[in-house]
Amino acid sequence: MAIVGIRGATSLTDEIELQAQLASLLRLENVGLLLGAGASVAVGGKTMWSLWSDFVDTSADEAQWLKEHGFIRSEALAAPDERVVPNVEQLNDSLEIALVEWKRQGSADVPQLERARAHLTRAVVRAAQLQPAWWQSLGGAESDSVQLQHHRTVLQKLVAARQPGQAAPWVFTTNYDLAVEWSAESIDLQVVNGFLGVHSRRFSPQSFDLGFRNTQARGEARFGVYNVYLAKLHGSLTWREDSGQVYEMQAALAGEKIQSFLGDLNETELGFMVLPRAAKYMQTVGYVLGELFRRFSEFLSRPQTSLLVCGYGFGDEHINRLLTSALLNPTLQLVVYSPEFSGDVLSPTLPPALRKLLALKNPRVTVIGGGAEAYLDKLAAQLPDPLLYDDEMRRLAKALREPLAPEAEAHDPAEGL
Repeated sequence: MAIVGIRGATSLTDEIELQAQLASLLRLENVGLLLGAGASVAVGGKTMWSLWSDFVDTSADEAQWLKEHGFIRSEALAAPDERVVPNVEQLNDSLEIALVEWKRQGSADVPQLERARAHLTRAVVRAAQLQPAWWQSLGGAESDSVQLQHHRTVLQKLVAARQPGQAAPWVFTTNYDLAVEWSAESIDLQVVNGFLGVHSRRFSPQSFDLGFRNTQARGEARFGVYNVYLAKLHGSLTWREDSGQVYEMQAALAGEKIQSFLGDLNETELGFMVLPRAAKYMQTVGYVLGELFRRFSEFLSRPQTSLLVCGYGFGDEHINRLLTSALLNPTLQLVVYSPEFSGDVLSPTLPPALRKLLALKNPRVTVIGGGAEAYLDKLAAQLPDPLLYDDEMRRLAKALREPLAPEAEAHDPAEGL
């Protein structure tokens, strides 16, 4: 099957070749996955464009007020086909700083600023809430066998491909939603996300240095791992800061507060979600997010590392810089699924950071595009089946050779894999 892709400066059009590449990358010493907003769209999430359009449509007065006071440009409120979406997190950051200063000055505009910020936060919460029913059940999304199937498939294939003695895979995400946690819990996969405790889950970064193993398994029987490491680089809907500590709340409890905040337009503070605000950066929130980014940077510098990227729109300059500088690691392999990529590396519709990455023509960078052909479901399908891993490797190797040497079927060198 043909695909739209490029590896370095070489076009990649054969899906079998891509599958073979993915199969080999999953056997590297370190494997990671970076998920952006696009990865959650199929389960009810929103892209940044959809999030901003939701805010403009539901809070037109507040959006106009933000423009009049210089927080956003006029093109942010243009017609949908001409609209330029601002960086929502940077906007929230600006509002937070302005709120502190305006309160100090005793400005009469403080209530309107708080109202505009609250409406923006509601748009973010609606985008990250996914399915409201999941917040009302103690089982979360466990009973839903369809919505999160692609997340489950990706996680299962990543952990089952780990060889004896290899570390568990990392999942990095810029999303506030719980898609990764709920999908992992529904298949009894442990999630190490930096928080320790049962009734009081406090951020303890040393937990990232721990792992799970089957004490009954010996030797080759230790194939696979039992957990994933999760770093939510921009915070989470269930995080709460209190008395100098950051805690993770149970989803059903957080869901009650979320619904109250969404339904009461007089509420100006959610109280749960932690955003990377500059006004709080020097406090505990900055420590938590700084620690997670440090773990991300450290992961990218490890030898024999592969990172799969899906649903990320390259709108975070901090992450973009880390990805570019990480290519100094001579053993890093980067595979990016980007729907915006149509095969033209110079296309002006590409995110500037992705265009810059393509311009490097690094053979260790693979970009897969083609609209819906670069969504999470395609990544889930193209990752190798762990149950028949060696057989799958042989099949892919054979399929790649057949067009060049059909007679190779008589003697298949891959039989020794």
